[in-house]
Amino acid sequence: MEILYLLIPISVVLVFLIGIAFWWSLKTGQFDDLEGPGYRILMDDDRPAAPGDGGNEEAAETSHGDKGNGSDTGRHIQTKAV
Repeated sequence: MEILYLLIPISVVLVFLIGIAFWWSLKTGQFDDLEGPGYRILMDDDRPAAPGDGGNEEAAETSHGDKGNGSDTGRHIQTKAV
């Protein structure tokens, strides 16, 4: 019977923490789109990407030196596919 003095407060705290976690998930939009991820898996594009198709050209151009401060010494390699 004395164990109830421990178990009841622990269960109340646990329910309170679960309620806070649920409220947070509702407020941050965790349950906004329940069906979208399932459809995205089905509509996934499984075709391999072409060599010049949709690459990150900006990152490729700026990875060889800073263009704004004069540190580029003319050894910039063009990586854009033709």
